[in-house]
Amino acid sequence: MTPEPPAPSAPTVRPSPLALTVLAMLAYEPLHPYRMQRLMQLWGKDRVVNVGQRANLYKTIKRLLEAGLVAVRQTERDHQYPERTVYELTEAGARQSRAWLTEMLAAPRAEFPEFPAALSFVMLLEPDAARQVLAARAGLVRQDLSALETDLAENAGVLPRVTVLETEYLRAVTAAELGWLDIVTEELAAGTLSWSEEELTAAVVDDTADEAEAP
Repeated sequence: MTPEPPAPSAPTVRPSPLALTVLAMLAYEPLHPYRMQRLMQLWGKDRVVNVGQRANLYKTIKRLLEAGLVAVRQTERDHQYPERTVYELTEAGARQSRAWLTEMLAAPRAEFPEFPAALSFVMLLEPDAARQVLAARAGLVRQDLSALETDLAENAGVLPRVTVLETEYLRAVTAAELGWLDIVTEELAAGTLSWSEEELTAAVVDDTADEAEAP
């Protein structure tokens, strides 16, 4: 008798902030994607997770469904709205969400935001031009910091502190960035931080010479 081939294993899902958020939202109650997106925005999760594109949300839910981390609870039909599929968290999804959460909290990941990448080539601008663009960024960061502080003040004593820890973190990081931007723009304005094409070219030539002399 020919043995039956083993059943194919469920596809794995790479951890991501959006995938974790979907699983965490479903831990509260079954939801359809539209309601899920609205709650993410209402609860301020759009500050830390990219939830603006519903297509990305649908793709993430599909991957979680194929992996058995979520399941279809029911399909809602209402003549006023399109048909909506309600999803619920599975036991496997609950275990996976805790594993992802533990890993994301405990281990820093190598992330590559665009601002540090742009800073690594700021010398392509003249010092005064760099000062102007960094000052413009500082103005926007200052607005972000004010909004975060307002949000925290409004929720103080209303929501349990644990529910706004991500906002506290964003305030701390934003305040640190603003402080650094202020220092750098002041140094650029005073001329204590400056560079020239000749200086940079000489540095590159010296570095190339050192490599050539290395054994």
